[in-house]
Amino acid sequence: MGAEVFPPDISTTGHLVDGLFWLATRLTGVAFFLVIAALGYFLLRYRARPGRKAFYTHGESRGALWVTGGLAVAVFVLLDVNLAYHDHQAWDAVWGSPPRAADALRVQIMPEQFAWNIRYAGPDGIFRTSDDVTTINQLHVPVNRPVIVQLSSKDVIHSFFLPNLRIKMDAVPGMVTSLYFQAKRPGTYDIACAEHCGFGHYRMRGFLVVEESAEAFHAWLTQQTDAGSPDLSWGWQWGGHT
Repeated sequence: MGAEVFPPDISTTGHLVDGLFWLATRLTGVAFFLVIAALGYFLLRYRARPGRKAFYTHGESRGALWVTGGLAVAVFVLLDVNLAYHDHQAWDAVWGSPPRAADALRVQIMPEQFAWNIRYAGPDGIFRTSDDVTTINQLHVPVNRPVIVQLSSKDVIHSFFLPNLRIKMDAVPGMVTSLYFQAKRPGTYDIACAEHCGFGHYRMRGFLVVEESAEAFHAWLTQQTDAGSPDLSWGWQWGGHT
């Protein structure tokens, strides 16, 4: 059902996010139906009719208090507690278990008005050295490998959004934020900016390319390395190995 409404899910955890949406839709849909049904009943039951005199009540009887309290508890347990429980499970799966740095591909992204600047460490595994690879609006990752992305904005707040992975994180000037994901299906997918960042916000479109194998990804990375020297003028120092 979710595939008909949302972009295809290519993430290992995206189904949990979709599940939360449909759970909330079902629960609030049932609550809406019950409220409308009760409203219709009371409109018919207590409508103005000849020979019947209107009277007013503050609902302070014991029966009214029991009904009100029972409804409040039912709504709290069935809706709030239910959603909070499943939300915690989804949050823990998406954000609670970061991949080991040794197993993950690490990428730095610094958005600016109005482009995504993307950098990979070169063969030495260290960022901001002469063998780094930089691209604009093109993020390549291997399929079935964890990816850690570090973000920091060059100018204003941007929001790095991968609709097909059901994940999003703000890029904020002066600080570094991070997210991680694992794509399970090769292909080309959208990168969007989910924060209105200026008049050219509509141009903040990039592409996520999930390579079909680790070998294909490394072939692409090698090709970019051989293409020329990267621009090292932006970003922050973050050492380590890819």
